[in-house]
Amino acid sequence: MRTDLLLRQTRMHFPRFNVDEVKITPIEKGGSDRKFYRVNCSPAQALILVKYNLEREENRHYVAIAKFLDAHGIHAPKIYYHDPDEGLIWIEDLGERDLFSYRGESWLVRRAFYESALDEVAKLHRVSEMDSRAIRGDLPAEFNAALYLWEQNYFFENCLGRHFEIDNVKLAALAALPVLREIAERLAGLPRVLVHRDFQSQNILLRNGQAYLIDFQGMRPGLAQYDLASLLYDPYVDLARKERDELIAYYREQQIRNGININGEFDFTLRLCAMQRLMQALGAYGFLGLVKGHKQFLEHVPAAVKSLRRIVEPVEGLEQLEALLAQLI
Repeated sequence: MRTDLLLRQTRMHFPRFNVDEVKITPIEKGGSDRKFYRVNCSPAQALILVKYNLEREENRHYVAIAKFLDAHGIHAPKIYYHDPDEGLIWIEDLGERDLFSYRGESWLVRRAFYESALDEVAKLHRVSEMDSRAIRGDLPAEFNAALYLWEQNYFFENCLGRHFEIDNVKLAALAALPVLREIAERLAGLPRVLVHRDFQSQNILLRNGQAYLIDFQGMRPGLAQYDLASLLYDPYVDLARKERDELIAYYREQQIRNGININGEFDFTLRLCAMQRLMQALGAYGFLGLVKGHKQFLEHVPAAVKSLRRIVEPVEGLEQLEALLAQLI
């Protein structure tokens, strides 16, 4: 939409602002189909305006999810006004510093930010099925075997096929490995909690040292380890193994302290979720980079491939996939 039209609509919904001071500036953000604008209302006050695609169902539920998170004490942007007919949302401006922007800081600094992020997502994971019943009707399809298989095929098609140009015969043989379906069914058989779905460093804003979740419109029932894997095996940030282990231990301690049972399968489930998440991310990089023309996403393929290879290496039945990933590296 033209910024002058957005400006008029902002002035209409927020008449208390000085008309001459309201200015709108586009914000470049990832590969989302949504458009973001910073609305400066005065030298000391700003809002974020989100323009979303009315045809994409999950975008319609952003406001309901944001209010749900707020009701459960989970940090997220406040909703100021929603125009569902135009697909416009005015939300709280939490600033420009995300977790990703601190990647060059010392571990002493970053650890506190990561722990704050884990605190917030752990609250989400602890919301009971009874307390989340009302919101579940507004959420996308839960993680089931079909969705895990879709993530795997997304990787084979858009990363290995489209980006690395692996031939279809080899791709078909890899996709047909029995262990991949077994993994999908194993994960689908575990108890689900609410998950963010895209819990990575660029979807966590930091304000006054506190983490806030954004881009949560894909929230759905799934496995807590999927969110954990999304953050700790994030291709955008290279965490050292020691750092990752400390954060896993921190998350476990927080959940156990709050009465959540962490059983002996936790670590292996985390590994399998990391495999799934990295496959999904690599598929997205190939699709966004080569189909949508956002070439910058292809820069993250090498790091994600290396990480995926380390994850699948000890998994029995994935030797062929590990060997191919080693060749690509």
